[in-house]
This record gives sequence, C-alpha cells and structure tokens, in this order.
Amino acid sequence: MSKSSKSKYYVVWVGQKPGIYDSWKKCQEQVVGFPDAKYKSFKSYDEAKQAFDSSATNYISKETKGTSRIKDFSAEIISDSISVDAACSGNPGIVEYQGVHTISKEQIFHMGPFQQGTNNIGEYLGLVHGLALLKKQANHHTVIYTDSKTAMSWVRNKKVKTTLKQDALNADLFLLIKRATNWLMNNNYKTQILKWETKKWGEIPADFGRK
Repeated sequence: MSKSSKSKYYVVWVGQKPGIYDSWKKCQEQVVGFPDAKYKSFKSYDEAKQAFDSSATNYISKETKGTSRIKDFSAEIISDSISVDAACSGNPGIVEYQGVHTISKEQIFHMGPFQQGTNNIGEYLGLVHGLALLKKQANHHTVIYTDSKTAMSWVRNKKVKTTLKQDALNADLFLLIKRATNWLMNNNYKTQILKWETKKWGEIPADFGRK
C-alpha cells in the first residue's frame, strides 16, 4: 500500500484479511463480526509496518487506561459488540452521539452536535444508527450495548416519547428522529440490543467522559 501521509494506520493481525489499512472504515470491514479479531491503530506507516511484522501480543496485551474494569468482566461482556452513547449539555441543549467498538473504543460513527436536543434523543438515534449500519453490512452477529433503558424502549416500540418541542434550532434533529423511526417501521433486524451494566462494569465505552 502507499505510504502517503495519513493521520492513522490500522494493523489487523487477526481478521478477515490481515494487513495494514489507512482508514478505520477499511479496518472495520476486516474486524467487525470476526471472532477474537486483533487490531490496533498507529500514528505512522513505519510504526504500523513494524507492528504488523511483529506479534500482536507485543502491542495489545497490555492494559490501557479505562480498560481494566472491562477486562475484569471480560467473560460477561461480548467482545463482538458496538457500544453507543450520547452527551447533552443542558436539557434541552447541544447533543451528540457516537458508536465505538466496545473493547478497543475505536470510533465507528459520530453525529452532532445538534442544537436543542436531549440525551434520550441522542441515545435513541445512536441505537438506530448502529442497527442500520450493521444491517447494511449484513452483520447479524455483532451486538449493540446501550446504558439507556429509555432508548431501548423507544426502539422496541418504534416511537419517540419526548416532550421536546420542535423549533427552528432543532429542525435538523427532528428530521433525523423522523428518519430513524421510519427506518424502524420499515426494516426488520436481527441485531441484539443489550443493556450495559454501568454499576458493575463502569461507564459504557462510548461515554463522552463529561460527567
């Protein structure tokens, strides 16, 4: 592959096709849904090449900040999973949401910020975004974790029960809500949505760290 300047390179030691990839999207295609996939990002091609020519255990066996508690409960947490979460500054306020790989915390998607939203709406949109992404990939194995019972209920009932009023500031956000709900109404999916046990496992990996 070309050694052109990139912000990150991704080494896949164990995946659909091991190698060095120059984007998270390409790396994701190799590891999401693959049992016990092993991969890691590097800041330069040279670092990635050196890592790929070496053993994965030299780079990913050591604990990194924020992963120790997850490892304590690794037998309970499904590694082939995406975690979604939202953050909202105020109620209502500026809201955004993201989805990450549960174990590596590599960001898979991020949307926002949006004006005049709520945390529940962000959690709901994150769940539907994850469901749609996995269905598009024909991935029926990866599960989605959320720490929001409200968002799980809205997805299950295919209905957003919010008291938030639409105005000029949040028109784009309400359009996303409409699209997400329409997707649920018109699509079947096999993906499991599981509750993240915050009290036991710590903050969900997709948490924005603003508490």
